[in-house]
Amino acid sequence: MQKCLDILNSFAIPTVIHVMSAHRSPHAVAEFATEAEGRGIELLICAAGGAAHLAGVVAAHTVLPVLGVPMPSKHLGGVDSLYSTVQMPAGIPVATFAIGDAGATNAGIFAAQILSAKDENLRKKLREYKEKLAAGVAEKDNAMQAALKK
Repeated sequence: MQKCLDILNSFAIPTVIHVMSAHRSPHAVAEFATEAEGRGIELLICAAGGAAHLAGVVAAHTVLPVLGVPMPSKHLGGVDSLYSTVQMPAGIPVATFAIGDAGATNAGIFAAQILSAKDENLRKKLREYKEKLAAGVAEKDNAMQAALKK
C-alpha cells in the first residue's frame, strides 16, 4: 500500500492509517467505519489479502465511498483477494482495483479524483499528473523511434 500512500502524499491528501482485520478485530473495524464520517473522513481505502473481507465489512458500516485493494496472497497470488473484494452483494458497493501495486496506485488516484469533485486545486494537480503520464509516454516513444532509426 506504499504506492497508494505515495500518491495520496503527492496530492497532499491527509491520511489516517490503521491495521485492522475483518476477522481478527471485527469490533474495531465496525467502530472505525461507523465513526469515520463523524471524524471528517471522506472515503476509506481498504487493503486485504486472502479472504479479503475488510472492504466489505467497512462498506457495511458506512455510507462513505469504500475503495478495495486486493493484496497478493501466499497460496493463490491474490486472485482469492480479488474475488473476495469484488464480489459484493447488491447494496454494499466497494470500488475494487487491481491486485497489488497497480491497484494501490490506482486507489490513491481514484481517491484524489473523488475528492477533486469539490476541490479545484486538486483537479488541477490531477490534470498535471495526467500530463506528466502523457509526457512520459511521448518520451518513451521518441526514444523508441530514435532507436529504430539506428
